[in-house]
Amino acid sequence: MMLGGINPAVLIASLMVAAVPIILAAIGELVVEKAGVLNLGVEGMMIMGAICGFAAAVATGSPLMGFVGGALGGAALSVIFALLTQFLMANQVATGLALTLFGLGLSSLIGQGYVGIKPPPTAPLDLGPLSDIPVLGTILFRHDVMVYVSVAAVAVVWAVLRHTRTGLVLRAVGENHDAAHALGYHVVRIRFLAILFGGAMAGLGGAYLSLIRVPQWTDGITAGAGWIALAIVVFASWKPWRVLLGAYLFGGIAVLQLNLQAAGARIPVEYLSMSPYLITILVLVIMSADKSRAAAAAPAALGKNFHASR
Repeated sequence: MMLGGINPAVLIASLMVAAVPIILAAIGELVVEKAGVLNLGVEGMMIMGAICGFAAAVATGSPLMGFVGGALGGAALSVIFALLTQFLMANQVATGLALTLFGLGLSSLIGQGYVGIKPPPTAPLDLGPLSDIPVLGTILFRHDVMVYVSVAAVAVVWAVLRHTRTGLVLRAVGENHDAAHALGYHVVRIRFLAILFGGAMAGLGGAYLSLIRVPQWTDGITAGAGWIALAIVVFASWKPWRVLLGAYLFGGIAVLQLNLQAAGARIPVEYLSMSPYLITILVLVIMSADKSRAAAAAPAALGKNFHASR
């Protein structure tokens, strides 16, 4: 069934693919912010993951090693942020912005030798007869493994935060780090590990962009995806399943505008191209209108540095 030259099943399947980098980066950032740390360097970590993953995949011929390299690249950059903010007490906002600029510049330098090279292909996951189901097979069962990993990551983070002692401690640190320290929890260590996790997830999202979503290396390949991931954490009110919903919403708008362009819609291309970002801004403006609700949802210690001697 076609609607205005657009196949709805293919559209939904495409939006699931388009949302993967944002889901991975946003769910990692959600964990970081739940621990009380605001890391605005997601864009920098994503693009470092993109180039490190691309380089690892090309060098080894293995997409799996590419994703490992991407996670390590994002985590390595996050270590810089963790050291500066958790040990040297640097301002989290300024450090995060600097991290993004550093990541963009370093990835451009590393990527100069990889322009025009194709990475090893990543085959869709073979789910047998499930992929042959009409409509449903196209939507759900013809994807690469990372599409399913992204959904599983959301489920695991939700389960850990809601139902485990680890999640309880993490949330306690994010709500009141002084009280958590008084109870004997190592606040800096917990936040350091949360930042590493967020960096690795952002790196995975970047690697997905350069290995599968746009299988090549170009400067600025993330195109603001890290900033969208940050916005979606706020949109989701720091709730994992809402992150999935927000990422699919953004992915759907992004894919729809491409399909409308291909279908010859009589809308200027510039308006279509900016529509995903415009919708994101509008959603955030609407949500911020209720300041009391937004303040209640955010971790109480978000963005506040902790020092054990206080």
